[in-house]
Amino acid sequence: MSRRNTRPRTPSAALSPRRTTGLRMLAVAAAAATYLAGSGAAAAAAAAADGTTPVVSRGVTIPAFYHPPADLPATNGTLIRTEPLPLGLSIPGLDGRPMPGTATRLMYRSTDSNGRAVGVTGAYIEPSAAWRGTGPRPLVAVASGTMGQGDQCAPSFALQHPLTLTGDTLSVGYEALAIYRLLATGAAVVVTDYVGLGATDRLHTYVNRLDEGRALLDAARAARTVPGASVTDRSRVGLYGYSQGGGASAAAAELQPTYAPDVPLAGTYVGAPPADLTAVIGGIDGSALAGALGWSLNGFAQSDPAVRDVIEANVNDAGRAALTDTSTMCVGDAILRYAFTKSSRWITGGRSLTAVIAASPEAAAVLDRQRIGTLKPAGPVRVATGVQDDIVPHRQARQLAVDWCRKGANVTYQAVSLPNLGDKLLTNHLAPLITDQGDAVAWLTDRLAGRTAYSNCWTMPLQP
Repeated sequence: MSRRNTRPRTPSAALSPRRTTGLRMLAVAAAAATYLAGSGAAAAAAAAADGTTPVVSRGVTIPAFYHPPADLPATNGTLIRTEPLPLGLSIPGLDGRPMPGTATRLMYRSTDSNGRAVGVTGAYIEPSAAWRGTGPRPLVAVASGTMGQGDQCAPSFALQHPLTLTGDTLSVGYEALAIYRLLATGAAVVVTDYVGLGATDRLHTYVNRLDEGRALLDAARAARTVPGASVTDRSRVGLYGYSQGGGASAAAAELQPTYAPDVPLAGTYVGAPPADLTAVIGGIDGSALAGALGWSLNGFAQSDPAVRDVIEANVNDAGRAALTDTSTMCVGDAILRYAFTKSSRWITGGRSLTAVIAASPEAAAVLDRQRIGTLKPAGPVRVATGVQDDIVPHRQARQLAVDWCRKGANVTYQAVSLPNLGDKLLTNHLAPLITDQGDAVAWLTDRLAGRTAYSNCWTMPLQP
């Protein structure tokens, strides 16, 4: 099925031109022109969006590999294409194999929140270390934390280019530490780029629980058929994610029983999950990561017409410019340009984004459907949240653990208690990522080895 002419309009496409050249700009122009006029020029632009025209996003040329084909496979998790992926941080091993492993770039089929087939990119890494646990080599599907919305920010791209620094963009592959620690245990790792991050046919649908949860589960499916992979259908699977990745791993654990029962889920690490987006918007607004509001609005406007209508009715000229600008940004760019910006600068009448959502039943309903914690997760889960986290607020992350405990889930809850390291600076959000990482990897490794996890839900009334 061709995805070429079915891409929904985004605020960036509908309201102003994007700061991207090549394929994605042509696809956006085609979609907008088709919507407005149905002209022959639109058809010509769409015809050019066939993967032959390079995409240049903020000075970074996106490899042709990331251009999805017009026709996609019929089954979720089916590989579309692969190629060797040189790891930017790698050393030769004594046996001649690179350490920590050999990587393969992937594109595979998933299904988005509107039920449409979508090509998703990512990476599989076959570890150099031997698996010393029971059973076949296990697999960890890693959902990266927030990287941005520009294609140059894709996690698989960051594995090859740990630091992307041009005059226009700044991206750091900070998830490499967790990925390499997991590889050191002897587990294989597959990383998803999420829907539209890397893949050039659409915008990244930031924190959309269905898109990211399905993309993560389908990455685990795709890993089994990567040429040379040692993982099999019998390999235990773990899910790992922090921040945006924590929301993705949490969503995937909830979706697994109905969406991917063939994925033998052994355990899920859920770090600092944005489980309640209404609360998270309040945490991000005016913070160092305020640019993430633009990614959220762009993504939901693309996937949900109700949100798009609310945005078009309420965003002012400054907001339109910011949505276009952020749509090609990585985290570093957003911090440098929009740190501590309040959403009221982007909204007509100086209202906050929270106020706009509260006044719109349609938009509020969309966010309510994004709530994680309404379903019982499969297998044991470990939920970790920093008690001082003011970006992805601690209280809503703790509530996820409470909600799951009430549903009878096997939950290990860990409140990470650290000093307040600065209001809205990202420090209270990032510090637990580092301090809890060793325990998170150890807990997940135990699950992959078949060791029993014991819930501590009974301690929730005693924990902050």
